[in-house]
Amino acid sequence: MSPVPPPGAAEIRFIGNATLLIRYGSLTLLTDPNFLHRGQYAYLGKGLVSRRLADPAVTVRDLPADLDAVVLSHLHGDHWDRVARRGLDRSLPVLTTPHASRRLQGLHGFSRATGLPTWHEHVLLRDRSQVRITALPGRHTPGKLPGLLPPVMGSLLEFGDPGGPPRLRLHITGDTLMFPGVHEIARRFPDVHLAVVHLGGTTLPGGLVVTMDARQGADLVEALRPRHVLPVHYDDYTVMRSPLSDFLREAGRRGIASRVLRCARGDTVTVDANGPVAAGTGDGHGPGPAV
Repeated sequence: MSPVPPPGAAEIRFIGNATLLIRYGSLTLLTDPNFLHRGQYAYLGKGLVSRRLADPAVTVRDLPADLDAVVLSHLHGDHWDRVARRGLDRSLPVLTTPHASRRLQGLHGFSRATGLPTWHEHVLLRDRSQVRITALPGRHTPGKLPGLLPPVMGSLLEFGDPGGPPRLRLHITGDTLMFPGVHEIARRFPDVHLAVVHLGGTTLPGGLVVTMDARQGADLVEALRPRHVLPVHYDDYTVMRSPLSDFLREAGRRGIASRVLRCARGDTVTVDANGPVAAGTGDGHGPGPAV
């Protein structure tokens, strides 16, 4: 990643699954740290495990030393794994659900884990850069099975100058299904510049779908109306049954394909309020709009 993105822009590196490294000005955030390697198993709770199919782009040891915080959607083995637990500094702030914060503090020694109830916010500052992180509602399981999986949150990241209006709004959906809370998010935050959408159609034994498939992902995009969309969380684990290609076809069918950005594992994309302003990659084929 470059030292400082252009003013008003965030540089996003896609590490794999739902793990992103986001730099805005002097701030650096890590989302849903998952550093298991291909062939290793993530624990999903209730005796469920899933095998990883692809290596992350970097290891936990490769992360920058100046991380400001982790934004964690929920406490699942494909979003917070044993490698992250052992390798991350336990003094690092972790912004997450109240459920996850209690476990991180009590069992794992992450003393600065902060639980954010839905719609509550937390502000981080470094030098002349600010991000306001607001916890958004999410639903990981159908309404009739609320206790099967841990509570999940989405996040709104509003970047800008200290005390000033947001210059860039990123919405990270977390592992949610499409549900009425999405429409409440759209009502409260009608101008999202980039939505990072967790897809994959994750399917548990018995056929229970617990993350958005292509159809639900497109429904969410139509409800939120973000200016651009970055798909993640679609091919890293054996429980994921809805590939990125399905979402791209559905986006094309609905006329929203021009909003979708492609960013392969290990690549970076730099975005401001108007969309991508630069892209970089290790193999010479940078990310860009999906067509």
